[in-house]
Amino acid sequence: MSESVPQTAWHLERCHLGALACWRIRSADAELLVAEQGAQILSYQRTDEPPIIWLSEQASFQIGQSVRGGIPLCWPWFGDLARNPTPIQAMYLQPTQAPAHGLARSLPWQLDDLISEANQICLNFSLSTKELPHWPHAVQPKLSISLSDRLSITLENHNLSDRPACLSQALHTYLAVSDIRQISIQGLSGCRYLETLEGWEERQQQGDLSIQGETDRIYLHTPPLLRIQDPLWGRQICLKAEGSESAIVWNPWVDKAKRLSQFADDAWQRMLCIETANVLEDSLKLAPDGRSRLTLQLWTEPLD
Repeated sequence: MSESVPQTAWHLERCHLGALACWRIRSADAELLVAEQGAQILSYQRTDEPPIIWLSEQASFQIGQSVRGGIPLCWPWFGDLARNPTPIQAMYLQPTQAPAHGLARSLPWQLDDLISEANQICLNFSLSTKELPHWPHAVQPKLSISLSDRLSITLENHNLSDRPACLSQALHTYLAVSDIRQISIQGLSGCRYLETLEGWEERQQQGDLSIQGETDRIYLHTPPLLRIQDPLWGRQICLKAEGSESAIVWNPWVDKAKRLSQFADDAWQRMLCIETANVLEDSLKLAPDGRSRLTLQLWTEPLD
């Protein structure tokens, strides 16, 4: 790992949460916590603001177990493998035993570089896929996390084999909100979506989206910029995506929250997932030596 960190601009600390090795980065303006397992962002907060990224109060920091909250990485498939296109299912040799959301979020990633400039710090991670169980394909994923006046996450894939490779993926972002019943999401009006809670029926979003019950929707052909309006906290969270035309909006609401692991019964009130993704018709097919790049930028702005 190469390292160049001017301590006058950034304070970098190696730490542990439970059994997980982490990197904590602080500046005068922000704090970011990243676990090496899954290269998972656990928390992100700007100075004098509520958190932007939500982390469960009951999160368990165990080796081999994804942490509830933060930004887990879903790769090389999203959700239930059986709901993915057939070519993606065929990439995994034991589809009947496939874990939800793929293989990468509970594996150790290597920190390759940590590079700092006056106004930005960047952590670059990679995952060795040579020994991934039942997924014998030479696709190299890399994840870059950059912190400046906003947070930027970039997931790159490089197909190193001489055969095409198919995959789906998502940045499973848990966002902190004041009260899920008070927020609205701008930018999805007119988008087609699949209502997974009602037979995967295809529908179209009319106007801004308010969350009024359990929500699990896959939006298709999404615009680059979405905004979460949070009037109680007087801010909006902005999500700008590149290399993605699909997004999943999820909140478990009351009943499902009681069945989730690492999740307080009332935690549904304080979080919202908007997952920047390549799924279904937006899934990836990489030619030999082909590459893909998915980027998400997160920041907040005051409400007018």
